Amino acid sequence: MSRPPISGATTVAGVVGSPVRHSLSPLIQNAWLQAAGVDGVYVPFTPPADGFDRLVRGLRGGAVRGLNVTLPFKEVALAMADRVSDRAKAAAASNLLIFHGDGTISADNTDGTGLLAAFAAQAPGFDPKAGPVLILGAGGAARGAAAALAAAGARQVRLLNRTAAKAEAVAAALGKPVVAFAANEIAAALMGVTAVINATSAGVADSAELDIPFELAPRGAVAMDMVYTPLETPFLARAKASGRRTVDGLEMLIRQAEPSFEAFYGQRPDPRVDVRALAIAALEARKAEAQA
Repeated sequence: MSRPPISGATTVAGVVGSPVRHSLSPLIQNAWLQAAGVDGVYVPFTPPADGFDRLVRGLRGGAVRGLNVTLPFKEVALAMADRVSDRAKAAAASNLLIFHGDGTISADNTDGTGLLAAFAAQAPGFDPKAGPVLILGAGGAARGAAAALAAAGARQVRLLNRTAAKAEAVAAALGKPVVAFAANEIAAALMGVTAVINATSAGVADSAELDIPFELAPRGAVAMDMVYTPLETPFLARAKASGRRTVDGLEMLIRQAEPSFEAFYGQRPDPRVDVRALAIAALEARKAEAQA
């Protein structure tokens, strides 16, 4: 089914970030819209670094239904909301803003939901309650992942960061079962883990020189990288070479987008639409263009 033409009743939503030109979210969301025949559209917004608050203030009232929020605006988005979900509070960031007709804004965070759903899709049988989970990094993505895993019943969530004080601050804010480890404690941090999650922007960890010794983790441990460019990061390639199962960042992107689509357009996306294949094709096209 094709999407209806843009009309006076079209529901508008989008993604905001800086930069946002390479975001796959418009591709994913518009594919779902077209398949469902929904009178809606999903577009990118790129305000200047100091213009996010002006953009959000201008959207109060519901002319635009909502926004997905990516770097570097997730923390500011949370601060601008009138109502905040528990999971957004725990993550101290919002990746989803909904604008209401009365001028108020609701904030949510679907990153943790997306992370857990990605594990369920690509590492069947993974149970966050089965043992400790190690997260590399201590930024907003790491905090959101730690909060989601703790809420899912993880026995212990370990944060390992090059700057130990930052990991300790996040652990203190979240409380049990989150604990901090310094970078030189990698062997202890890997002991008995069920998963190792890269929540940094690099392909390995805060330092690209940090080589994770996956052989110190149990054979059944799963490696997950939130980065999806490239689809198989050096971190995931090393994990796969060690015989560990892997979960990629593209799956997390897709899974966190599903509840956003429902919040914007009032229905779940059709699971028969292979948005993963569309996204992979787009990534391959970009790679070929860059190499040309």
